[in-house]
Amino acid sequence: MHRTRTAGDLEHQPASVRVKLAAAWTSFMFLLAYIDYLTLYVPGTLDDILNGVVWKLDITQAFVVGTLTLVAIPTFMVVASTTLPARATRIITLGVASLYVPFSIFNVVDESWTTYYGLGAALEVALLALIIRTAWNWPRTPRAFPDSAVVADRPLRTARTS
Repeated sequence: MHRTRTAGDLEHQPASVRVKLAAAWTSFMFLLAYIDYLTLYVPGTLDDILNGVVWKLDITQAFVVGTLTLVAIPTFMVVASTTLPARATRIITLGVASLYVPFSIFNVVDESWTTYYGLGAALEVALLALIIRTAWNWPRTPRAFPDSAVVADRPLRTARTS
């Protein structure tokens, strides 16, 4: 006799805030890299690069170091999300993600392929909004209150008497 396995509902195992942030920063990093890579297919881009220009900026060592820094920050945010103390992670995440929003929107400025760059910016901002929302809503541990027996031993002060 052949028995078939029947499975019940899949077990939902919620991800921790740290895992959610690391996954979102990783997604943001890949999106950032692919948008830049796919830009090479925009007509005229390779010619501009070969002529030493990206957008309206000359390609210099300072430009490349700045660009590397902008790409490296999300990389380190993946590590920070999983290793720093919760309070530090939350503060740094809120700050860095908030700074990347205008940077992402700026990429649409003065571009002829507004649909492509607009979609790229919208996807980046959506991920950044998820990152900000996740960090902002970081669950807090309940504060410890004094034991009720200890409180009952002390008189309740309601008003000042002279």
